[in-house]
Amino acid sequence: VQLQAYGGGLVQAGEFLRLSCVASGSRFSIALMRWYRQAPGKPREWVADISSGGDTNYEDAVKGRFTISRDNARNTMDLQMTSLKNEDTAVYYCNVITESSRSYWGQGTLVTVSS
Repeated sequence: VQLQAYGGGLVQAGEFLRLSCVASGSRFSIALMRWYRQAPGKPREWVADISSGGDTNYEDAVKGRFTISRDNARNTMDLQMTSLKNEDTAVYYCNVITESSRSYWGQGTLVTVSS
């Protein structure tokens, strides 16, 4: 499974950004899709996830501001980020867990929020 994340960029605080992740490769079935992020000098942290049935979970810091979604038919996942803050600056990574419990990571896309 190959993952391609895109949509990052430079925005001002309070603005919005939409990240996308596309999964491709040989035949697979994705159970769970997740977004992680890693800010400069900090460990990678989980941001949000969505099951194949559409159940979602969010880190407390992004609740009410970020929305995760997925298209099972297209094997894509989005992260709509609103009211962005300086502390949201990070490299955002998509991660998927397949039905066979294998984990795959994308290469990351940089989000920079300026004040």
